[in-house]
Amino acid sequence: MKTTQKKAHPQTKPKLPVVISPEVSGSSVTFRIYAPRAKTVLVSSNDMTGVGPRKEMKKARDGVWKITIANVVPGEYRYCFTVDGVAVIDPVNPAVSESNNNVWSLVYVSGSDISDTMNVPHGAVASVTYYSASLKRFRRMQVYTPPGYENGKDRYPVLYLLHGSSDSDASWSTVGRANFILDNLIASRKARPMIVVMPAGHTARSGGPRQAADEFANDFLNDIMPHSEKHYRIKRGRQHRAMAGLSMGGGQTLYIGIPHLDMFSYLGVFSAGIWGITGDRPGFEETHRKTLDDASLKKGLKLFWFATGKDDFLLETSRATVAMFKRHDFDVIYRETDGAHSWAVWRDYLNEFVPQLFR
Repeated sequence: MKTTQKKAHPQTKPKLPVVISPEVSGSSVTFRIYAPRAKTVLVSSNDMTGVGPRKEMKKARDGVWKITIANVVPGEYRYCFTVDGVAVIDPVNPAVSESNNNVWSLVYVSGSDISDTMNVPHGAVASVTYYSASLKRFRRMQVYTPPGYENGKDRYPVLYLLHGSSDSDASWSTVGRANFILDNLIASRKARPMIVVMPAGHTARSGGPRQAADEFANDFLNDIMPHSEKHYRIKRGRQHRAMAGLSMGGGQTLYIGIPHLDMFSYLGVFSAGIWGITGDRPGFEETHRKTLDDASLKKGLKLFWFATGKDDFLLETSRATVAMFKRHDFDVIYRETDGAHSWAVWRDYLNEFVPQLFR
């Protein structure tokens, strides 16, 4: 007798929910992550009002954790999730921003007059690998070239733009939106076309700014500047060269720019000052007194610009640094603004600083 065997039906896999994250609607941002077995999920975004170091998300029946943040000020924000104590980037969001030791997810809330992507000519940002003879290894920097650079022969002035502690060479062109700020300023004729070189201020993956200060200064002077001015159509001479930075990068601007004041006509210091100036450390003032009192060098310094937020933890450091330079008859412009130690103020500072260059 013939026996008929029933065919086994393949098990149907459960359909996974479609996750959209981040979702921006006007000034509201919704974050989502699928983590059905997780017990707690947090979202972190230090610069975004309403989130801060951590904000607890709520889990739905489909295993998707969700939170909506309302009234977000326009701008770019870094964020990450913490799933049962483990920090992770948003798995469905390809937009990221590098720091020195980790990667963040990115979300942009439109509505900014300075950093939105506008219908204007756009420059380009290149990721450039160079060999640092000072550090005996390959390094990376980002270089912005203005609209029309590729098809022209003109030479341009240069701004060396430095990032802060724990960040990377890519920070200014990702969360900082520097290229879009430059595009918009140039298109509106508020700023002259320029090349912007954004180097890596850290010389190791860990370690504070003081540990890396001398190494970076050597790399900057002996490798970054020569490589940039050899491979890009950069105008030569002090009057065509600017340097600026935020936090650690502002300190590096002072530690490099003042001892080599004959090389720069424009210096910008955002949320920074001389390290340890409010304490008992051996003084920058004593070390560089000859340069600080050299009137001939001051004549070629066309702009010495400081800005710090009123809620910034480095406010007193900035004030003490500005006072020290004024004692030595430097013509310092100092701005105290609303805000703290965040990208929200640094983007504004760049937008205010750049139009004053190369006039």
